[in-house]
Amino acid sequence: MNSVYIALSSLTVAVALWVAWLLSKPCTKPLIDPQCQKTLNDKLPPNCAEGNSTTVYTTFDPMLDDLMADINSAQDHIHILFFKFEADHIGQHIGNALAIKAAQGVEVRLMYDDIVNHKHRWYYRTLADRGVQVQPFAPVHIPFLRKKDNYRNHRKIVVIDGHKGYLGGMNIAERYSKGLDWGPWRDTQMRIEGPAVAQLQHVFLADWCHATHQLPSLGRYFPTPRPCGSQHIEIVTSGPLGPGPVIMHRTAQLLDQSKDYVYLESPYFIPTPEVMQALCSAARRGVDVRLLIPSRSDRGVFLLPASMSYVTEALNAGVRIGLFSHGFLHSKTIVSDDSVANISSANIDPRSYLLDLEIGTYVHNRDFALQIKDIFLTDEAESHYIDPMTFTQRPLHKKLFERTARILSPQL
Repeated sequence: MNSVYIALSSLTVAVALWVAWLLSKPCTKPLIDPQCQKTLNDKLPPNCAEGNSTTVYTTFDPMLDDLMADINSAQDHIHILFFKFEADHIGQHIGNALAIKAAQGVEVRLMYDDIVNHKHRWYYRTLADRGVQVQPFAPVHIPFLRKKDNYRNHRKIVVIDGHKGYLGGMNIAERYSKGLDWGPWRDTQMRIEGPAVAQLQHVFLADWCHATHQLPSLGRYFPTPRPCGSQHIEIVTSGPLGPGPVIMHRTAQLLDQSKDYVYLESPYFIPTPEVMQALCSAARRGVDVRLLIPSRSDRGVFLLPASMSYVTEALNAGVRIGLFSHGFLHSKTIVSDDSVANISSANIDPRSYLLDLEIGTYVHNRDFALQIKDIFLTDEAESHYIDPMTFTQRPLHKKLFERTARILSPQL
C-alpha cells in the first residue's frame, strides 16, 4: 500500500506541474530589476576568483561540525539559504544557534524554498519570533497552475561575515546524517574561505532581493577580501529567473573541451539533448567518460526507470555508467583532465537545468581536481558498471515502463 501511495503521489505532483508548464506563458522577467543588479555587481571586488582555499566534505556530520563552529563565531551577519531546511533535531540545532546569534546582535537571514518546506512553517515562525529574519522563496498557494510555481530555488548557500561560505548538494535534514533505511547518504559539500565568498554573497542577496523586494544596505556584506589560498574559484548560477541554463551550457562545454577524461556523479540521469550530445560526443572521440548514479532512487518509482531510458544511447556511444550501491548517491560533481572540478546543487536533469535556480563552482586547480577525482574513484569502488550486452536484454515490460516514466521525466 505504501509503494502504491508513493507512486500515485509522485504521479499527481508530476502531472500538476506538467499541466502548469503547458498552460502558462514563459517567464522573461529577470531575478531582480536592473538597478538592483547593477548595485550588487558594483559591490563585487575585483579579482574575487583568486586566492581561495577550500574544504570538501563527503559526509554530513563533519560539515555540520564546521558549520556550527562558523555560526557560533559569527560577528556581523549570517546568511543561509537551503532548498530544504527541515524542523528535525538537526534543523532545530542549527536554528537554535541562529537565534542565539540574533539575540547577540548578529544579523541573521534564513531563506528556504516554500514548496518543499510547507510542513515546517511553524518552526520558521518560531525562529522569526526569536529574531531570525526568515523568508520563504516563491510562496505557492494551491491551486498552483502558474508557470512560475515550477521555478524552485534548489540552491544551498551559507555566507558568514562575508569571509566564509558553503555550497554543494547537502540540505538540512536528518537523512543527510543518518542516511536512509537501506543505506547511508553520500553527498558532496564544500567550504570556501577567501575572496570568492563575495560571489556567494552576491547570489544570496540577489535571491533575498527577489523574495522580499528589498535590497539591504550592502556595505557590511562585502568586507575587504582576505586571500588565504591559491585556488581560482568561479561561482556560476543558472535558472529561468535570471541568467538562463548556464550550468547546462557549462556542463556541455566542459565535456566538449575535455581531452583525457571526464568523471561525473549525479543522483538522477535525465539529460537534456545538449548534455546527452556532449556526453556521447566526448566518449566517441576517445575521452574516458564515466558517470555514477545511484542503484536505487530516494523518491518515487519513476525516477530510476526514467534514468534507465537514457542509458542505452549513452552506453552505445561509449559512456561508462556505474550504479552506486553503498547507500544513496546524492553527490553532484564533475572533474576533468586533472585541471578543473565542479561541485554544484544541479542534477543532470531538465528540472535542474531549466526550471530550478541552481548554483555551482568551478575550481581551476590541479590539487583540487585530483581530490575530487580520488573521491570519484572511492565511490567507483562501491559501484558496478552496467554491462551493455546484459542491459539490452532486460525484459520488455521494463523497457515499456522506462519509456512511460520518461514522458514524466521533465518534472521529476
